[in-house]
Amino acid sequence: MKEKLDLTNIPKHLAIIMDGNGRWAKKKGAMRIFGHRHAIQAVKDAIEGADNLGIKYLTLFSFSTENWSRPQDEVRALMELLVKTIIDEISLMMKNNIRLISIGDVSSLPGSAHEKLLEAQRQTETNTGLTVILALSYSGKWELTQAAKRIAQKVSEGKLKPEEITQQTIADHLETAGIPDPELMIRTSGEYRISNFLLWQSAYTELYFTPILWPDFRIEHLYAAIEDYQKRERRFGKTGEQVKS
Repeated sequence: MKEKLDLTNIPKHLAIIMDGNGRWAKKKGAMRIFGHRHAIQAVKDAIEGADNLGIKYLTLFSFSTENWSRPQDEVRALMELLVKTIIDEISLMMKNNIRLISIGDVSSLPGSAHEKLLEAQRQTETNTGLTVILALSYSGKWELTQAAKRIAQKVSEGKLKPEEITQQTIADHLETAGIPDPELMIRTSGEYRISNFLLWQSAYTELYFTPILWPDFRIEHLYAAIEDYQKRERRFGKTGEQVKS
């Protein structure tokens, strides 16, 4: 399918809401963590596919702030899985020149998960290829609230005047400061919502929904999403004639 794609029209930033692990496991008659374990291959395929296409940023919605309310056994197992996956994949990231960063309240992660995440980020920080962004303990509303607090602090300290606040000011205080907004967002599992993910950044993002449950997501599904994206006309409020002129 890669041969069908226009490699001059590839999104710089792709975001994915990885959904359906629990339902996948339920179909197999297994515990939810079984689905999370089998989702690792989908993550590998997404990273490999993005890297093959020359995508610069891949943001994966890994764990939301709302996910902390899930059963503690599942949360604990997820965190253990996160640590193991990071350890297992660090050598491959180095080999493929992949940089790992994170967004969200990562300080709320358990000690071992937080330490391994920071260590992986330190080891890959000078890599210049694909940047994989893990959204962990993240939500769009949380991010906007944090940005508002940072801006308000600068105003209270006299470093910024209220009338000087612009859209760029807000963007510069988000978790994704310095990273381009995603041109395409994929959500798996057949749900049709963005679930509090990159609320500010997705204002003009193309949305692609697939019924594929995340553990079954493979490179060919990624390519299909890119192919669909390339059929669309991105107008940003302009008319089609203006875009073509």
